[in-house]
Order: sequence, then C-alpha cells, then structure tokens
Amino acid sequence: MKRAVLGLVIGGMVACAASSAAAPPALKPFERGSWREVLRAHAGRPTLIHFWGVTCGPCKIELPQLGKFMAEHPDIDVVTVSADLVPNLNAATQSMLDKAGLAAAENVIFNDGYVERLRFEVDPSWQGDIPRTMLVTRDGAISTIEGSAEISDLDKWSSEQGRPQ
Repeated sequence: MKRAVLGLVIGGMVACAASSAAAPPALKPFERGSWREVLRAHAGRPTLIHFWGVTCGPCKIELPQLGKFMAEHPDIDVVTVSADLVPNLNAATQSMLDKAGLAAAENVIFNDGYVERLRFEVDPSWQGDIPRTMLVTRDGAISTIEGSAEISDLDKWSSEQGRPQ
C-alpha cells in the first residue's frame, strides 16, 4: 500500500514537472522603462512588435495571422504587447495568445495605471489606437503600421531583413 501511494506521489510530481516545463512563460509586465528594455533585448535582430488588446475586434482576426507569420519566419523576433485599457485581463490575454500560436513569442501586458506614460515612451504621438505594429530593423530603424498589418507587407519586410552578417 505504501509503495502504491509513493508511486502515485512520485508520478504526480513527474507529471507536474512535465506540465510546468511545457507551460508558456507568464506574461511579462510592460511598465515604465519596458520599451527601452524591449529594444535593448532585441538589438541587432529584426523584430516585429505588435500592440493589441483582448477587447479589440481587428486584433482577434490578426493574432492568428501573426502566429502563422512567426512560425514561418523564425529569424524574426516577435513581441506582443497587450495594450488594453481594461485591467486584469491576464488570463484572457494568455488564452488568446495560446490559441493564436503566439505562446512562444515574448508576450508582455500593460501593467501601469498611467497608460498614457507607457504609450508616450513608445511614441509621443501615439494616442492608443490598436492594433499597431512596429517593425524594427537590425540597425534599429523603426517603421510603424497603424491599424491591421497586411501579412504580405510583413513578408516583404521580413525578406528585406536578410540574414545576420
């Protein structure tokens, strides 16, 4: 009996370890200074940074397309930023990212009651419209797509990035 219980306990521990290893990383908070950190972390690599929200209709259509783009372009870093004004949407945010195939991307979520400050750090002229995609080249040049991005435009941009030297 004790051996059976011990086997169940060990089996449960192994199952727990396996499931936690397969779990996607938790959403990182996007706070004051996070924009500089994202740019620094991806310096020298072409990076697509997508601002979206759970409550954004066009975002629900675009996210799975971005998941497919990420799978087809492993040489492009993908960062998603949930920029909803509605607080406490972590579970819904993670669920949407998982379903869209973006769980492996670097995923962050606005985590500051003063969202205007966060938007200002990204772009002083940004009024908060989402979706918004920012394409960062290897040399740090940034171009912005307001509204939904056309996947054909992202494919073209990706092909222009070439391989690292």
